[in-house]
Amino acid sequence: MSDKEKLRLDKYLWAIRLFKTRSIAADALEKGRVKMHGESVKASRAVNVGDEYEVKTEVKKWVIKVTGLLANRVQYAEAIKYYEDLTPPEEMERVRFQAASFHTGKRLSKVGRPTKKQRRDIEGFIDEGEE
Repeated sequence: MSDKEKLRLDKYLWAIRLFKTRSIAADALEKGRVKMHGESVKASRAVNVGDEYEVKTEVKKWVIKVTGLLANRVQYAEAIKYYEDLTPPEEMERVRFQAASFHTGKRLSKVGRPTKKQRRDIEGFIDEGEE
């Protein structure tokens, strides 16, 4: 990336994998979920090395410092080299204790609807009780 080009904030947040899509990143910026020095910033804002942002995602509230500019989405192991995670430890603890299924919307294994065998057993039990 040359010095003349400017990297948009929405593209950067997507490239470092804080958001799944660029449109979700832009939407978060539009709704004021990304702040710099306590002030909401726009998606078109140019990113500079050394900038610090507070980013509120569905999962947690990040505090990141830009250590390098990244325009294209890369694998996670590579992406983490372009920012420094300054998220407070108490936020990390809060996230750790939340159920993993809370954010995905999926049920935990072995919880929820009965299996076919369990359903048959229930129906057999109910039928026996009516006689």
